[in-house]
Amino acid sequence: MSHLCVKLCETAPTWGKLVAPWAEYVAGALWNDTSRRRSARSLPTPLTQRYRREAKGRPPFPTVEAPKIDRLCSGCGENLGRRDRRLCAECSFPVTRKNFDEGRKAAQLPEFLAKRSATQRLQKQAIRGWDPSDLPSWLTREVFVKHVQPALVRVAKSTLRSVLRVSEPYASDIQSGKRVPHPRHWQALAELVGVSGR
Repeated sequence: MSHLCVKLCETAPTWGKLVAPWAEYVAGALWNDTSRRRSARSLPTPLTQRYRREAKGRPPFPTVEAPKIDRLCSGCGENLGRRDRRLCAECSFPVTRKNFDEGRKAAQLPEFLAKRSATQRLQKQAIRGWDPSDLPSWLTREVFVKHVQPALVRVAKSTLRSVLRVSEPYASDIQSGKRVPHPRHWQALAELVGVSGR
């Protein structure tokens, strides 16, 4: 409850400006409906200063900027700042672990095993059908590792995946330098980053 009171206090200038016109509207409606003799003078508007604003040619009501909302962890209520997250690091750990476990179990289902097997078969066929003489003489492993692979950091992972027809983790490993792809991919990657033998 105290946390809520602090939040209300912090945002009082904003919601006060939003509520003020309605409060004056209700007060004015009640004023006009009273049975006592109506005053020639209009009801004052101390909350919005509407008459003063109109006399100066300004809009009748002040503009209100919506406050930036701090996000709270849905697990423990800790303030996450303004980052686009639902859980803090402590609460997200068990959830992430559970998701990984479920993902690993799903990966062992027959349909996904069959899909991986078919992909591996296609990759092996492509390797068997590749002729090393198709690779330009200047494009050695050393050239690839020193010049082509570091330049892949600037390439989107989705582009790498579509060019090589590989999974996202494998594309990430190639991009970070953890793995060197098969030489049949070197020329396509060299062209992608603009490295040539000239």
